[in-house]
Amino acid sequence: MEPVIMQVKLITFTPDPDKVCAAAALGCRSDQAAFEFFDSLQEKRVKGILRDTVKKGHHSVIEHASFTFSVAGVSRALTHQLVRHRIASYSQQSQRHVRLDEPTYVAPTSIRDKPNLQEKYSDFMVGAWDLYKELVENGIPEEDARFVLPNATTSNIVITMNARELVHFFNLRCCMLAQWEIREMGNRMLALAKEAAPVIFENAGPPCNACPEPDFACDLRRR
Repeated sequence: MEPVIMQVKLITFTPDPDKVCAAAALGCRSDQAAFEFFDSLQEKRVKGILRDTVKKGHHSVIEHASFTFSVAGVSRALTHQLVRHRIASYSQQSQRHVRLDEPTYVAPTSIRDKPNLQEKYSDFMVGAWDLYKELVENGIPEEDARFVLPNATTSNIVITMNARELVHFFNLRCCMLAQWEIREMGNRMLALAKEAAPVIFENAGPPCNACPEPDFACDLRRR
């Protein structure tokens, strides 16, 4: 079986997210309402306001921008980690209502690189699906048959976070200390977020300059 390919798409986000958050920041220190100066805010001023505000630690203003991602082809092991980020909204493909007739699972590179183990891994996955299908065909509800499916089973999920939570998410999950699959997803999400809001996310990512694990042998710090 060919490896499942992860797909990450940014399907919607707050229009003009950098400008919205800059207006929120400026409104905190202005006698005008944000709507009075929003249209006249120029890119240079937006950058200056946001950079200064974030540098001072006033991160609440970037909560006014939200981003929604659609992710496909990731394992249930990943989504179990993902939902620990609680300041977010998630809508995940249901194993109760979606019948999983064909084996679809994530195979870690560490296993794929060892042909003898890869064969055993694949056989195990096929066996799990064979039992799943046998249970369903014998009248067992999908919500009960799914108990035999492994953590590697792929899933689709929609994720919505505000920019402040995304910065925190990227801080943790783009780091080399993070598990490889969620790190890959985090890096793809970060690239898309930077396209949508280049100022908000210009310094987002792992905290290499203040690494919580300085003794960890990390490829990022060597660059």
